[in-house]
Amino acid sequence: MAKPRSLFLFLLFLLVNACRPSHQQDQNKISSNDLAALAAVKESLTDIPGSNFFTTWDFTSPDPCSTFSGITCSLSRVTTLTLGTGLSNSRGLAGFLCPSVSNLTELTQLVLYPGLVTGPIPPQLGLLRNLRVLSLTNNRLKGPIPSSLSSLANLHTLDLSYNQLTGTVPPGLFTKLARLKVMILASNQLSGELPRIVSAEILHLDLKDNSLTGTLPLRLPSTIRYLSASNNMMWGPLNGLQSLSELGFLDLSMNKFSGPIPSSLLRPTLSSLFLQRNNLSGGVPSSLPSSSMYGEGSIVDLSHNSLTGELSPVLAAVEALFLNNNRLTGRVPEEYAKNLYGGSTKTLYLQHNYITGFPLEAGSGLPDTVSLCLTYNCMVPPVGVTGCPAASHGEQLSRPESQCLAFNHGRSIP
Repeated sequence: MAKPRSLFLFLLFLLVNACRPSHQQDQNKISSNDLAALAAVKESLTDIPGSNFFTTWDFTSPDPCSTFSGITCSLSRVTTLTLGTGLSNSRGLAGFLCPSVSNLTELTQLVLYPGLVTGPIPPQLGLLRNLRVLSLTNNRLKGPIPSSLSSLANLHTLDLSYNQLTGTVPPGLFTKLARLKVMILASNQLSGELPRIVSAEILHLDLKDNSLTGTLPLRLPSTIRYLSASNNMMWGPLNGLQSLSELGFLDLSMNKFSGPIPSSLLRPTLSSLFLQRNNLSGGVPSSLPSSSMYGEGSIVDLSHNSLTGELSPVLAAVEALFLNNNRLTGRVPEEYAKNLYGGSTKTLYLQHNYITGFPLEAGSGLPDTVSLCLTYNCMVPPVGVTGCPAASHGEQLSRPESQCLAFNHGRSIP
């Protein structure tokens, strides 16, 4: 009886192993629709000389899911498509994005690495309802952002930065994508205004280096941690920012914003604050919303505005502080000097104001790591104080007395 049983088990083992390759082949065999879509993608794109991304795309291969660069599959369907290698020595791809990529209906991730891909973003991408990541950065894509992208209900990350996109940002991107966390549209040619309310719970919003106009949204999501809209043409007061308690990075520089700086923006948890080169006015807020202090790595740039009044100690512990080219007056509080001597403040720019005094200790030199600039104020800078930027070299050390007198008596300065 032992031999028949052993023979049976041996034959069963052979049968199972004989079937396994066929089973695996069925699992690995890519769907015909996806294979046709990939063929269309390859037809519309090409390697720039020096790139070799498509060398593995051999359509006679029995298992494209295992051999094609840039794709992963699940149950015979393509789920991620990464076009290009992303390597520093690779020049990327050229051509255009074909609409057929939308036939890869199980895609969760579509990434195009930097290259020379041009033409419009296919509106058909809005059909990829499972898409979570859409990144088409640093190419030469043109035309508008398709409003159909507002249909991508599962989208988590949208990065269309560093292209040549034009037109307005579809409002639905801010209101219809409940799962969107990261939106990067920087360095395009986008225009128009932002919606009044941004309801998507975005964590990271980058709109810098465009031609956006209008005011800030009245309501931004309380979840936002990173917000940049620098180098646009936006205007109006800094509204809608007071309740953003999670915000750690804010850059609204190089716009036309006006009015006072909300005191809620001067808090240590907002450790990177860039408001330079606007039309902001009023004084620097005199108190922090909490008892904590700014720390290592903090940077606040309020330069090139029209801020007035005497400087309060509120910003004394900032590591890099830029208050130059304003209309600040009076003596600088001692706290600023103490932090310079202690080394916690590394950079302090106060040039081009109407400051009348700075409390440096006689005979005490500042640490070599410190940069302090006091030129062109209503005072003579202390001897040995250096650290002004190159653009300040060669200028008068102090303002003409006539300007200081006129300013203090309320007369305009040319």
